[in-house]
Amino acid sequence: MAKTCPPQPTHPRVGGPLDLPPEQVEDLLVSTARAVSEHLGSVADGPVASAEPVHPATVRSWLADTYPLEEPQSAATAVRDLVAALRRWGVHTTHPGYFGLFNPTPTAAGVAGELLAAAVNPQLAAWSHAPVAVEAEQHVLRFLAGRLGLASGAVAGNITTGGAEANLTAVLLALTRAFPGYADQGLRGLPGRPVFYASAESHLAWVKIAHGTGLGRDALRLVDVDEHLRMDTSRLHALVEADRAAGHLPFLVVGTAGTTGAGIIDPLRDLAELAGTHGLWLHTDAAWAGAISLSDRLRPLLAGIERSDSVTLDAHKWLSVPMGAGTILTPHAELLARTFRLSTGYMPGAVEDAADPYTTSIQWSRRFAGLKVLLSLVAAGRSGYAAQIERDTDLGTLLADRLRADGWQRLNHTPLPVVCVTDPATEHLDPATAWAWHDAVADRVVRGGTSWISPVRVAGRPALRACITSHRTTSTDVDRLVDALRHARDREPLPRRH
Repeated sequence: MAKTCPPQPTHPRVGGPLDLPPEQVEDLLVSTARAVSEHLGSVADGPVASAEPVHPATVRSWLADTYPLEEPQSAATAVRDLVAALRRWGVHTTHPGYFGLFNPTPTAAGVAGELLAAAVNPQLAAWSHAPVAVEAEQHVLRFLAGRLGLASGAVAGNITTGGAEANLTAVLLALTRAFPGYADQGLRGLPGRPVFYASAESHLAWVKIAHGTGLGRDALRLVDVDEHLRMDTSRLHALVEADRAAGHLPFLVVGTAGTTGAGIIDPLRDLAELAGTHGLWLHTDAAWAGAISLSDRLRPLLAGIERSDSVTLDAHKWLSVPMGAGTILTPHAELLARTFRLSTGYMPGAVEDAADPYTTSIQWSRRFAGLKVLLSLVAAGRSGYAAQIERDTDLGTLLADRLRADGWQRLNHTPLPVVCVTDPATEHLDPATAWAWHDAVADRVVRGGTSWISPVRVAGRPALRACITSHRTTSTDVDRLVDALRHARDREPLPRRH
């Protein structure tokens, strides 16, 4: 007997309280896309940050009055209101005059990737539920690993929420390899105290990681730097020897490729040799500068990174995709699986020749964060990224030259576009006074509206830090920053020697 089809409804599907009619969905998405496009197109016309201080009570009051959240309101109207509020209150990292930390002006393809990932909303915990999404991320990871020199049949990794998660993963990998009993017994099952090493100029997320893993903050050894602000390998060797003599258990050394403060690349080849000699895991935190691997011209600056046991690279920094999108890469695929693998009765069965991401990552439920990376790479290609990164680096050289000609002294020596300068006349001041002066100059620059920079300490010395971080920054923006610094310095008199 032939099957009969169930009767088709004669009326439109009735949605619940969270649904909008299809025509309203389209209007909302179109108006949001228009607002995004208008923002990206006009943000350069306004100030890079609020000229006046923003008080928490002001923002809280506006939110409470505008959105009581008891009854439905127009989402389209809220989008317009929120765009205006975000423009009014905040630092605009998408502004070409933003010379700040490693926050990107996102690519249009990356923004589209965010929208598509949110709409389709695949769950990346299990390969069988999202095969295209999982494989798309792995395709991106294989590409990045190849550019870093890590590519092999065993290379593995994940898209992470950011560099902190990626670096945490590296610590867990190093602990699992160094101490076979760690996975089941934890730190209490070890015969001594594990310790690890990073540059004194490294990102201090390592302090949080030491705390969160139970190693304790004192387990992190911050190694002195040399005159070029690179990790001092002779000092590192001495610390490892002293820790072993004291009964401690060294297990990991971290090299930094592109320090946050000064853009310095540690001596990765030397660190690889030392790590091999002492049997330590070598992790390279290349969250920012790992992007130069896409440039054939600049990639030699990372010489030695291919010998790393693991690498962090954040696509939401110099690859200019929306936050957050870090990556952790390792040639030790089996160890990655051993660190996170488990089985449950409620997860789908494994698929042959595929890894379920929940078994290779600290995350469980997983967003398709890699889509914005894939689309950005598709739209620009490696060649486009190489051209942009080389252009940014050339702009950094231009900025350093213009500031030097204007009487500033550069304190960091790096080919990367992070420029840290001081007024030589502040050298005689005590550190607190010198810091206050540099802070005041930076504040004047920011309040001027054309540029955003920040004060920084370089080897303990107060300075001003400017980084080429937006792909929209041009030589005109460099000139505006130089002019703004000259103007601020002229109006911020140097304290006299006491």
